[in-house]
Amino acid sequence: MLLMPVMFQQFQLSGSFTLVPSYIIMESTKDDVCTVIQAASSENEKNDDSQTLVDSEESSSFPEGGWRAWLVVLGAWCAIFPTMGIMNLYGLLEDWLAEHQLHEYSKASISWIFSLWLFFFYLGGIQIGPIFDAHGVRYILVPGCIGMTLSMMFLSVSHEYYQFILGFSILGGLSASAVYTPSAACITHWFLKRRGLATGIATTGGGIGGIIFTNVFGILSNRIGFPWTIRILGFIFLASLMVSLLTLEARLPPSPSAGNKIDIRALKEPVFTMTSIAVIFAEIGLIVLVTYYPSYAQSHGITGALSYQLMTIMSATSIFGRVIPGVLADIWGRFNVMFGTCAVCTILSFGLWFTAGTDKACILAFAALIGFWSGPAISLTPVCVAQISKTESYGKRFGTTIALMAFALLVAIPVAGEILKGQNRGKVETEYSGLIGFSGAAYAGACLFLFLAKGASVGWRVTKVF
Repeated sequence: MLLMPVMFQQFQLSGSFTLVPSYIIMESTKDDVCTVIQAASSENEKNDDSQTLVDSEESSSFPEGGWRAWLVVLGAWCAIFPTMGIMNLYGLLEDWLAEHQLHEYSKASISWIFSLWLFFFYLGGIQIGPIFDAHGVRYILVPGCIGMTLSMMFLSVSHEYYQFILGFSILGGLSASAVYTPSAACITHWFLKRRGLATGIATTGGGIGGIIFTNVFGILSNRIGFPWTIRILGFIFLASLMVSLLTLEARLPPSPSAGNKIDIRALKEPVFTMTSIAVIFAEIGLIVLVTYYPSYAQSHGITGALSYQLMTIMSATSIFGRVIPGVLADIWGRFNVMFGTCAVCTILSFGLWFTAGTDKACILAFAALIGFWSGPAISLTPVCVAQISKTESYGKRFGTTIALMAFALLVAIPVAGEILKGQNRGKVETEYSGLIGFSGAAYAGACLFLFLAKGASVGWRVTKVF
């Protein structure tokens, strides 16, 4: 409600009593405070479907390709490969720890190890994004690569609960943030019109990583043991991260005047605030799904290794779900495509997952479909934030968004667990309707705020490219 006075100041009432945006293009000033440029008043300009919300950088020279730019995409892919790929391993790791090193702890307690990893992964954006803007990529990428490799080595030798928290959750989460944040930011320096495609290609690393890591762990853990399986994964991480160190490069020079803090003032911009809320809701829907779908499948007749192969199916289809929508986003508009995919995820959650029951075909079909349609929650999030940000201040603005996401996820995952626990009254978890509703409602919330962000920026016409 506090945002409403600010939001409605951006609209003027036309003679036909419809809300028409009087300001549509935002541009950052040297102080990183968003100003507005009055929109053209001619009817032709209002109806120009090619109008896209970008700042004055649209007239500047972005490479949009070339061997150097695509090497940056390769470096980002190699950075996202371990940072996002490892998230698909959480179900297997949680079950292993519950049966071995941490068998005396409940699964709820063990899940905090991975919840905290996610929290620190996103929380790191508070400082990492601004440091990238002020000092460049190397200051954060090098320690991030070292820390992420070490966190896997510490995980391989941990036996006590606090060791997992310190060595994996805190060190691993912060280090992964130091790798992921600058990799996503570097792409925005080299691409503008093809930014959706470039980011989509880079984020396929997470899907491919998910396929490889889950299968490596599933095959090797019972053959050579947990410690050496994790070390092998750590060495894979190291090899991939070395490539990212050699190829990631920012196009624009560091800007020390940008400061080393996140841009809290950006939250005064209604469009930025609504965009941040939208991508946070989309991420909540995805994380709840990834965390609980394997256990849902097990409790509804998908037993043994097949229940975890569902994550491989999701990862495989998400590869296409990150590239294809990225290509379409550059044509139809980033916010439009993000809205459409979140809408489909909402429909799938309530229409297919909610009614699947013990139907194995439905459970497998949902895994394949949701993997594709939820992919843009990863690939288009940085692109949507970049569209309403100036490139030299993108790091701190994206850092602001993912820092907010950290606190949201820290609350959302336990809330989802409590919904599941409360609905089953502490018994064997077989009733998931409340949890499914929670995930579906998160996607619906993402749709709502994406619609509001677009409307506040370029008007309410559905076909407007944005």
